[in-house]
Amino acid sequence: MLHEFLIANRGDILSRSRAKLAARQVPTPTASELVQGLPMFLDQLIGILQSEKGDRGAGKRDVTDSAAQHGGDLLRVGLTVGQVVQDYGSICQSVTELAGEKEVTITADEFQTFNSCLDDAIAQAVTSFEHQRDRTVGGPGAAHLGFLAHEMRNLLSASMLAFDALTRGSVGINGSTGAVLGRSLRGMRVLIDRTLAEVRLEAEIKKTERVSIAQLIEEIGIVATLEANDHKIGLSVDPGPYGLTVDGDHQILASVVANLVQNAFKFTRPHGHIKVSAHKADGRVLIQVEDECGGLPPGKAEGLFQPFEQRSPNQTGLGLGLSISMKGVRASGGELRVHDLPGTGCIFTVDLPSAAPAS
Repeated sequence: MLHEFLIANRGDILSRSRAKLAARQVPTPTASELVQGLPMFLDQLIGILQSEKGDRGAGKRDVTDSAAQHGGDLLRVGLTVGQVVQDYGSICQSVTELAGEKEVTITADEFQTFNSCLDDAIAQAVTSFEHQRDRTVGGPGAAHLGFLAHEMRNLLSASMLAFDALTRGSVGINGSTGAVLGRSLRGMRVLIDRTLAEVRLEAEIKKTERVSIAQLIEEIGIVATLEANDHKIGLSVDPGPYGLTVDGDHQILASVVANLVQNAFKFTRPHGHIKVSAHKADGRVLIQVEDECGGLPPGKAEGLFQPFEQRSPNQTGLGLGLSISMKGVRASGGELRVHDLPGTGCIFTVDLPSAAPAS
């Protein structure tokens, strides 16, 4: 009986299977793969062969369920689909080799069951492997990278076309082509600054320094003024007193406010108005960005700062700007709030602790 042969030679079969896998150089087999994965599958296979009068279907389901888990585990340690198949094929090879050496006869029914279990296990492992790989490479992280590359390419293409036209002398720098070049370059700067801030936040890299809020608002206001002219939107900037300071990472804070301003431009209606201001209240520094987006859709305020959440389904992008702003504010020890003005717009408030007095 095949199951008796597998029980009697279990150790030898596993040793042979492990030796076959150990010969694989890239990636190196993991301890869990060799010590846990192969024995579990072999023991379940033995159980199915033993249950000649039992429920083989239930036993096979155990094998395929285990194989699905094993396939997912293999993906996480970096194996390919071919290596998943090799993982299970090593057992098949070891059994047939050892049976041939010991001249053990395997009946047609046992051989059919044996191969059927192997086929089902491999198929289920590969299917699980593929599904998990698709989730890994097709999830939000990949979508984020794809969107970043797409936006950067579009901005760069527009810049190159405008630059070529300007260098040929066919158009003037102060015309619409020059405006396209400027807008594209500013867009790339915003995209790069936002990405750098996100990387610093994810890596928990912070440079704490004394940051002048007035200076930060003025710097952002210069770029925002050009953006407002392009969008035909009114803009007012009140940077507050020059003594208004916080302790934080300048790049992260600049990205926070720039994201809020870009968000305001994105959603403010044509010929609307945006206001950026800063002031101090109760020992806190408050930076506010007020837009005229018409107000938030019902129920949107609660999840507005979640990753991949859009204020409007009609807008492009992944909805990462506000999420990054929230992370940046929290990393700076502050809070980010939104106040909805139905029918008018929104006021986003960055609430930060004021800088400690100089010693």
